[in-house]
This record gives sequence, structure tokens and C-alpha cells, in this order.
Amino acid sequence: MPTAPTLETPRLVLRAPAAEDFEAFAAFAADPEASRFLGGPQGRHAAWRTWCTLAGAWQIRGYSMFSVIERSTAAWIGRVGPWMPEQWPGTEVGWGIVRSAQRKGYAKEAAEAALDFAFRELGFREVVHCIDPANLPSIALARSLGSERLRSGVRAPPPFDAIWDIYGQSREQWFGHKASRGG
Repeated sequence: MPTAPTLETPRLVLRAPAAEDFEAFAAFAADPEASRFLGGPQGRHAAWRTWCTLAGAWQIRGYSMFSVIERSTAAWIGRVGPWMPEQWPGTEVGWGIVRSAQRKGYAKEAAEAALDFAFRELGFREVVHCIDPANLPSIALARSLGSERLRSGVRAPPPFDAIWDIYGQSREQWFGHKASRGG
């Protein structure tokens, strides 16, 4: 059975979803603003199923979203990582951060670690980000990571009722951007 690694950044720990994270995840999933572009608010029962899906994907696929833990408080502040459910438009690295932790650079810090993991450890050749065209902060983050819009108007698979723009980059582009930034 695959075991999720623990990734560390200067301010964050990325690790497998755990039972103790569920209360914070359920609050995040129920928050209309935080979940606006992630399929909308979920009640506790739906959030539990989503949480178990995220955790179970580690066993089935060998990768999934990480829980993002703020080092200074040990608080769960989001989920970020590689993701590719059935009928997904590509190997994604996605993100979602609780509102109280947004605009602090955490999503970028976690996404950079997850991109490195996806390309180095999982061998992904391309990473995409499925983004609602109205989600300007996520578009800005994708671009700051070096991703470009690859396709527009992609219908999301069920249960989502959304049209996405697909941003992304190849493994070579990621490591080229990283080298130019001195990373």
C-alpha cells in the first residue's frame, strides 16, 4: 500500500489527510466563499465522503491532496496536491486554503512543494490546474507557478457543474522556471 510522504517547507507541513483534520476540513467545505470554486458548500455528510475520497486516493492512486498544516500553529489550513479522479482532464495539482490563511503565500508555498513532488516522485510529464475563469486569485497563482492557459471551456466531469479553463505546464517547463528563479 502506498504511504503518503511528508513534505516540509519553511512555514508548512504537507502530510496525508488524517482523522484529526476532519473538523477543520468540514468547516472549510461548508464555507460558501472558500468552497465557491471547489464545487460549492458541502454539508457535513458530503464533506466526510469527500475527505475519505482524498484519503483513499493515496491507497488507490498512490497520490492525492495533502493536508496543509501551518507550522507555527499546527492548524490545518487547507489541502493541496496531485489529483486525478476518474474522467479528470489531466494530472492536476490543485489547492484550496481556508479563508483565514489566504493571501499569505501559503497556497504558492504548498503548490511549489506539491509540483516538485508530482514531477520528481510521481513522474508526471504535465501538471494542470482546473480553474473557473472567474477565480482570479487561482489564475494568478497558476501563472506565478509558471503555468499558462492550455485550453478554455472544458466541461468539468460529474458531480461538478462548471466550465473550467485548464492551466498547466510540462515537467521541463517547471524545472526551467525553477532554475531561472534559482531553485
